[in-house]
Amino acid sequence: MSIIINPVVTEKATRVMEQNNSLTFIVNIDATKNEVADEIEYMYGVEVENINTMITPQGKKKAIITLSSDYDAEEIAGRIGIF
Repeated sequence: MSIIINPVVTEKATRVMEQNNSLTFIVNIDATKNEVADEIEYMYGVEVENINTMITPQGKKKAIITLSSDYDAEEIAGRIGIF
């Protein structure tokens, strides 16, 4: 089971990234917050501070991952090809 499906690239996701040091991803609907945190930490070598999840009106699960202040969300986004 793949936990991380794809990053979300919208104006709102970009604003959240800049203001809150957060990245937004669509994740597997069955994934728990701990599983998402572990996968993000493993894939990108960062420390996750907080995760908020929601189910979109399209039935997908969106996770907003706030990174520890030791890491820069914009740098990670550039590294994974969002920008």
